[in-house]
Amino acid sequence: MAQKTEAFNQFKEIAVEVGEIALFAKRFFREVFNPPFEFKELLRQSYIIGNKSIFLVATTGFIMGLVLTLQTRPTMAQFGAEAWMPSMVGISIVREIGPVITALICAGKIGSSIGAELGSMKVTEQIAAMEVSGTNPFKYLVVTRVVAATLMVPMLVIVADGVALLGSYLVEHIKGNVSLQLYFSQVFRNITFGDLTPATLKTFFFGFAIGIVGCYKGYTSKKGTAGVGRAANSSVVVSSLFLFVIDFIAVLVADIFYEL
Repeated sequence: MAQKTEAFNQFKEIAVEVGEIALFAKRFFREVFNPPFEFKELLRQSYIIGNKSIFLVATTGFIMGLVLTLQTRPTMAQFGAEAWMPSMVGISIVREIGPVITALICAGKIGSSIGAELGSMKVTEQIAAMEVSGTNPFKYLVVTRVVAATLMVPMLVIVADGVALLGSYLVEHIKGNVSLQLYFSQVFRNITFGDLTPATLKTFFFGFAIGIVGCYKGYTSKKGTAGVGRAANSSVVVSSLFLFVIDFIAVLVADIFYEL
């Protein structure tokens, strides 16, 4: 009985938090279209999120391409299907592995930094000071970061996909003496518009989820400086769970679209 009660309380807490995040997102959509627009802060946040994450994302993508090719090539060789390696790796990276892995990296890098930054501003009462001075802290702090994350994560995914394909090419060049032109011609010959569209669209939702969860956790953090650490940690956990849910929905919708 006690276990059932504890499970019910945990489910209740999760449901309440999801509802609060939904209300936070509703406020974001209400504020994002109303002037004034903080374009300067938006550009600054885009630089911070995009430029300062590109090295980590590119490194992860390169290793991802190397590992995927090295692990898959022996199995493909057993069936005499080495010629299909560029197509298989390209489709795998573009459709699923690249967007999801890159989004998880961004959740750890971007989500935690947003949660910690806004959390520290909350506990030191900087947000309250902005409200007193007549500035809209939600528009300046939250809207700019969410929009920047929504725009930058898809670009980071494109970078990761390109570098991952380059890493895969290096393995194929060393193992199978495949030229650069031949490798990428085979990759793009088999990647269709139906592969690119769902994979690209869901990255915008990934970026939005990372931004909105990070801002929510930081903007509503409590209990002093200890709350800053909890805000950063929970931003990563919750946004990662949201990413898997969004990815499942995107794959389901894409599958239904393909059947039609």
